[in-house]
Amino acid sequence: MPPELTVFFGMIAAGKSLLAEAWAARCGAECWNSDRVRKELAGLAATERCANGVDQGIYTPEFSRRTYDALLDRAAAALTSGRSVVLDASYQSVAERRRVQDLARRLGVRLRFVLCCCSEAETRRRLALRAADPAAVSDGRWEIYLAQKERFEPPDELPADMLVVLDTEDDPSRLLERLAQLLA
Repeated sequence: MPPELTVFFGMIAAGKSLLAEAWAARCGAECWNSDRVRKELAGLAATERCANGVDQGIYTPEFSRRTYDALLDRAAAALTSGRSVVLDASYQSVAERRRVQDLARRLGVRLRFVLCCCSEAETRRRLALRAADPAAVSDGRWEIYLAQKERFEPPDELPADMLVVLDTEDDPSRLLERLAQLLA
């Protein structure tokens, strides 16, 4: 089977990472998470907290560019060697999603985007759980969610056959089964 590229994207605490990791394991794909890659680039442990404000520290636009470039570089290397890839990041702008589309087109691989979403009440609940979890990788907080919400560009540029919108407020195993049906 030829390699495929699947992108789990959306707002913070939308369930992207949980589903991306589970989907990658199910498909035998490489999986890269923007939070882990960002901290690796910064020389930090994955669980080291960075309570920077919006657009500060390792979350400046320049550092974010480095992070998203690294995600694409890793995806290109794996796809070129015949391995499928799952990317897990907000991909909140049309421009960032187009860069992924360009990569897939250049390499001739199938590309699908999975937009993960949930209610604000669920987002708050997940962020509170994450804040209390010493093993959490993401530094997302409510104020960052609000800033991201203002900036997030809807994926109107993506054709229907390339986009799945998934409400993540269900049991992960049921979500994976639903996703398998939707991506079949």
